[in-house]
Amino acid sequence: MGEKTDANLKKAFQGEAEAYFRNRAFADQADKEGYGQIAHMFRAIAEAEAVHCRNALKLRGIIKDTETNLTTAFERELMAKNDHYPGMIKQAEEEGVKPAAIIFARARDVEEMHAGIYKKALDHLMEERQTQYFICSVCGYVADGAIPDKCPVCEAAPEKFFEVK
Repeated sequence: MGEKTDANLKKAFQGEAEAYFRNRAFADQADKEGYGQIAHMFRAIAEAEAVHCRNALKLRGIIKDTETNLTTAFERELMAKNDHYPGMIKQAEEEGVKPAAIIFARARDVEEMHAGIYKKALDHLMEERQTQYFICSVCGYVADGAIPDKCPVCEAAPEKFFEVK
C-alpha cells in the first residue's frame, strides 16, 4: 500500500471514529429529551460510521489473529497509561483546566486495569470462560464478574455501572 493512502486511511478512520462517538452522544441526548426517533436515526448513522472504521482497519491490516490483537491491545493500553496521559494531565494542570486533568487521570488509571484484563485473556486464551463485564459510565473502569460497591477509580456508585452485552 502506498504511504499516502495508508495515511489517508488512518485519517479516515479517525474521522469516522469521531463521527461514531459524536452520533452516539447525540443519540443519548435526543433520548434524554424524548426524541426517540431522532435518537434512533443518530444510532443508525453511528453504526454506518462504524462500518467505515472497520473497513479502514481491515484494509490497513490492523486486525490480526486474536492472540496478536490481545497483545497489541495490552501494549497500547500500557502506552496510553505511561506515555500519553501523563503529558496530557500535566498540560491540563498547567493551563488550570482541572476537569480535563481529572478526566485524563482517571483514564490513565483505568488503562492499566484494561491492560490487566487483556493480560488475563492472553494467559487464558484457550479457556472459554464466560465473564460478565460492567463498565463505570463515569470513568470507564471495567469490572470483571460483578459490580463493585463503588468504582475503585472515581468512586462512582454501583448504579453508574452498565453491563456489556
